[in-house]
Amino acid sequence: MASPKMWGFAFSILLLHSNIANSFQIFPRSPHNRISTNEHESIGRRHSTKLANSIDNRDRKRVVVIGNGMVGQRFMENLIDIDKQKKCIITTFCEEPRAAYNRVKLTSYFETRNPSALSMTTDFDDEGRTPWYSENNVELLLNDKAVSIDTKAKKIVGASGKEVNYDVAVFATGSFPFVPPIPGKQRPGVFVYRTIEDLEAMLKYVKENNVKSAAVIGGGLLGLEAAKAVADMKVESHIIEFADILMCRQIDQGGHDALVGKIEEMGLQVHCGARTESFVGADGSTDNESMSPVSALRFSNEGWDDLKVQMVVVSAGIKPRDDLARGTDINVGERGGIIVDDQLRTSVEGVYAIGEIALYNNFIYGLIAPGYDMAGVCSKVIAKEELGIDLDLHELPAFTGADLSTKLKLLGCDVASFGENQPRPDDTDVSNLVWNDPLGGIYRKLIFNKAGTRLRGGILVGDASDYSKLHALAMKGGELPENPAILLAPPTARGEVEEEELSTDPNTQICSCNDVTRGKIADTIKELGAEKATLKEVKACSKAGTGCGGCEPDVKTILKQELEKMGASLSNHLCEHFAYSRPELMALVRTDSDPSSVDSFEKILAKHGKGDGCEICKPAVGSILASIYNGVILDEGRDSLQDTNDRSLANMQRGGSYSVVPRVPGGEITAEQLIQLGKTAKKYGLYSKITGAQRVDLFGAAKYQLPDIWEELGSVGLESGHAYGKALRTVKSCVGSTWCRYGVQDSVSFAVRVENRYKGVRSPHKMKSAVSGCIRECAEAQGKDFGMIATENGYNLYLGGNGGTNPVHAQLFATNIDEDTVIKYLDRYIGYYILTADRLERTAPWQARLPNGKNGGGPIEHLKEVIIEDSLGICDELDRRMQHLVDTYHDEWAEVVKDPARRAKFKQFVNTDENQTREEMIEFVDMRGQLRPANWPADGQPQTNWKPEEDVFSRSEKTWKSVGKVSDFAPNVGSTVLYGKSQLAVFNNQKRGEWYCTQNMCPHKQAFVLSQGIIGDESGTPKVACPLHKKQFALEDGHQLDGDLSLITFPVKIEGDNVMVELPSEEEVNAILGTHGLRVKHTSSGCVDISNDPLEKEIMNGVTGSKNVTFART
Repeated sequence: MASPKMWGFAFSILLLHSNIANSFQIFPRSPHNRISTNEHESIGRRHSTKLANSIDNRDRKRVVVIGNGMVGQRFMENLIDIDKQKKCIITTFCEEPRAAYNRVKLTSYFETRNPSALSMTTDFDDEGRTPWYSENNVELLLNDKAVSIDTKAKKIVGASGKEVNYDVAVFATGSFPFVPPIPGKQRPGVFVYRTIEDLEAMLKYVKENNVKSAAVIGGGLLGLEAAKAVADMKVESHIIEFADILMCRQIDQGGHDALVGKIEEMGLQVHCGARTESFVGADGSTDNESMSPVSALRFSNEGWDDLKVQMVVVSAGIKPRDDLARGTDINVGERGGIIVDDQLRTSVEGVYAIGEIALYNNFIYGLIAPGYDMAGVCSKVIAKEELGIDLDLHELPAFTGADLSTKLKLLGCDVASFGENQPRPDDTDVSNLVWNDPLGGIYRKLIFNKAGTRLRGGILVGDASDYSKLHALAMKGGELPENPAILLAPPTARGEVEEEELSTDPNTQICSCNDVTRGKIADTIKELGAEKATLKEVKACSKAGTGCGGCEPDVKTILKQELEKMGASLSNHLCEHFAYSRPELMALVRTDSDPSSVDSFEKILAKHGKGDGCEICKPAVGSILASIYNGVILDEGRDSLQDTNDRSLANMQRGGSYSVVPRVPGGEITAEQLIQLGKTAKKYGLYSKITGAQRVDLFGAAKYQLPDIWEELGSVGLESGHAYGKALRTVKSCVGSTWCRYGVQDSVSFAVRVENRYKGVRSPHKMKSAVSGCIRECAEAQGKDFGMIATENGYNLYLGGNGGTNPVHAQLFATNIDEDTVIKYLDRYIGYYILTADRLERTAPWQARLPNGKNGGGPIEHLKEVIIEDSLGICDELDRRMQHLVDTYHDEWAEVVKDPARRAKFKQFVNTDENQTREEMIEFVDMRGQLRPANWPADGQPQTNWKPEEDVFSRSEKTWKSVGKVSDFAPNVGSTVLYGKSQLAVFNNQKRGEWYCTQNMCPHKQAFVLSQGIIGDESGTPKVACPLHKKQFALEDGHQLDGDLSLITFPVKIEGDNVMVELPSEEEVNAILGTHGLRVKHTSSGCVDISNDPLEKEIMNGVTGSKNVTFART
């Protein structure tokens, strides 16, 4: 029976995580709710003029928007919202090959290479259009640049020759990149950074010319974004800035130093004060005529050598695109830009300008937020003055300038400036406070008036987590603390890493890009109602979070708070099968009075859940069981709970092969072990690479080869490195006092001790650690989940650091403690994390969500109270549970090697000893003397998204074939059978008493992996999740639940002990599903259509209505 103290702790965990561990369930919209591709195409092929003229337009005014960028698009949306009576029709010129997209997020294009991910409306069709334009009666002139305007005749002409008459014209042409007059700018390899096409051209040039190094001209906001884009191309990036510091309009020398430190840590190089003289050609020329590709930058700086680069990206600022207005009676500024007044009117009646083309008070606003402000003002002015719409306004809207405060994440580093961040030199009412932490890479400067009663502005680099509060104080005023200096320290230094508390004032601006207040977001949530108010819908309806995306966490917080007011809440449930979060379910299991009633997934599901489970809850419960009981994860049906990597005890890689990473405690390895690694890699043709964590990774093993590989590695003492699991990965170390002349402790021995203690411990997410032998910190311990840095008197212990996408600096927990004390504290820290963290939550965000200490000081003080002072009374339990995990450790590879039954789970096909090699499924190509799988083609290209849209075997003669005995197929998982030369996946859904058979190839990337996916159900529909990208397929009929792909399925029945599948002949199945025909090949080898294969052609022609259906194969 659980003790009262245990129950009390469990209850406190439930309360704690009702507040700190909410997981937002954002479900993709159903494909059935989207306009089909054919519908998009039919819309796209209509002439836009016919569409616009299909409505009686005699009494309507035509508003022509010149430019379809972000600001032009926002103007149209605003005007349409105002014009409820349909008093105008809109035409927009768009010179690009696709409609409006988010340029602010241009660098995120590399994450998907999908332009639709940047769309300002909905997904693009093949012509670059979206349904929004036809739905709103907007004439979109795609690929058509406005080339002339006659303000007397009120006519605009496009490059296509199309003439459009207007009543109102709005210039939203934006800007173009400013290219300094540097000799050589005409060369191949010199690019600007502005559009998707620019990025694609760069990518192509990098690939075709084997570019290794590139220079980015410009160290402002755009330049740093361009530098990130270059770095994302895996090209060495040099930032070239004319000024003495980066971002000279936003930050000062101190901010520059902190920012450069962060940038250079990422491998980029910064060159400020650079006087670029020319872009040198490969032929050595430095003129304006040669078309020799760029090969270097030459500087006029004394003593500067040429910088060898193979590409140059110019991002040195912008110039307004006012060429269309020049030569007309529209007034243009001396240095560019169309002159506008407070209502964004130009000098010509009926002509307006907004965004980066508009010159207001002799200033061009180059940020998106002022552009959106202009769009809002202009739409109201036009509605009132040009369309005669009564807006019930006391005075005409006006644009009177904009707040240029910014908060950005540049190259992974917080950079913010607000208010008067650079007062004039002659301004005497100034008092500066500066925080400069070069070790932490944090610089903060707050600018007060002399009396210290008003915050005027500031600069924040490295930690801008309290930006909203400081910005509000500077812009709106407000009472400062008695000692304003307490605002200076970064929240992380104050131990306040929890999310900043949001103001409840409805007028508080949340989204500066779109000028969305808290009140508007709250109103949107109320209008949607509790059922429909998802994060996605709130963003779409309110526009908050759709600009740079930096305010999305605040939008989530408001959504949670507003739903709670409505009596609803954001779901923190694991999935549809468990109405609990992971820590809540962990508390229920670990405190159950009858442990035998919750020692398997089936029992836990029956007691606390419903349905069959899925790819979300099964691994989560599997991890809970491993953390409590620590049995072999492949035994007693637990293999059915494991994600693909855990089920195979290796990492699945592209093409369905696996990588093997043995444990190397502390990075210490013997010559004998290195020799065996080499022998094994050579024997099995494995690609070898040293990891970033002092280990050796062997890539390219087939699953059936894994036990043999492990046996060979185990012969020299190499164990599983758990690179496949949510567990301790490694404890990195420097050589410490054993070799290094600076070392003060034996960091290697301690790292080995720590790694051997926690190896195999399953946790909510992966854990990494490091031990540095001195303050020089060569092992980078402060970037790990837990890290130790040696001192003369012991170790300083740091907790809660993470690398990866969102790096977090670990926090100092204890100083000068001995090794045994470090171990004691780590036992409790890891144990507390295991019991209370959410699913797939790293230690850093978990730690940040913990409550403050009793006397403040943030979550780190709470941890001290729990771990050192035993404030929750659970230290004995944490110690005991960790010791159990240590005592029950087993090398999972060795458990397979020594046990024939476990070893049999790695057999490739259950019905034959024959194997299909990795090369039969995907082509392997040579790369610097080693073999790797061929690149996957991009989605939509041949060899992807394989679609058998019809019942291809509808006219085939079928017979029932035995594919094995019932005992050959493990329960609640998939197994692979070989039928002729075709791989089929057979799923034994013991939970339902049902069997299914499908192709084993996932149609997305033509990888033979489906049998390795987790099976479960979605709203009662049995499904399998592909292990590569988690695409969901219904097992009964094969249709994709989250997309438009599908599988070929075959009926299954059980006769006695035989598993029978109704199949066409081997020859027919091989013609469609044969591994040889679906093998992914290197794209340079091409992709051929084998529909002329007589047998396949005969099969396909037998399918009603599918005469033109073909399958692209290699």
